[in-house]
Amino acid sequence: MERTAVNPWAWSLDFGYNQAEIVEGTRRQLICAGQTSVDADGRPQHPGDMRAQVGRALDNLEAVLAGADMTLANVVRLSIYTTDVDELLRCVDVFGERLGPAGVRPPSTLLGVARLAFPELMVELEATAAD
Repeated sequence: MERTAVNPWAWSLDFGYNQAEIVEGTRRQLICAGQTSVDADGRPQHPGDMRAQVGRALDNLEAVLAGADMTLANVVRLSIYTTDVDELLRCVDVFGERLGPAGVRPPSTLLGVARLAFPELMVELEATAAD
C-alpha cells in the first residue's frame, strides 16, 4: 500500500493529521465500529478521565486491528466523537504518542456530540484501515 499526503495547508500537521491521502495498491479494507473506553465485557472504564478514555479507546482499536492482522499503521481514516471537545484537545498528545510511532497521520474528523452509547463515555474512535 502506498500513501501520498495531500495538504494544501500545513496547519493540520500540527494536530497530527493530513487533510487527505491518496491510498493506492490496497488489497483489503477494514471498516471498524466505534471503539470506546470499555473492558472486554463492554463495561465503561475511566469515568470522567478523558486522557485514560482516549488511551483505552486506542487500545481497543489496536485490538480490533490486530484481529485483522493490521496495526495503527494501516489506519487511513479516523473519526473522533467526543462529549467534550475542549477536554479532548487537551489530550491530543495521546494520539500523537500512538500514531506517530506508527508513521501515520490519517485524515481525521473531530465531532462534538451530546452523548455516546453509555453516559460515562467521553470519546469514541471510528477508523477505516487498509493494507
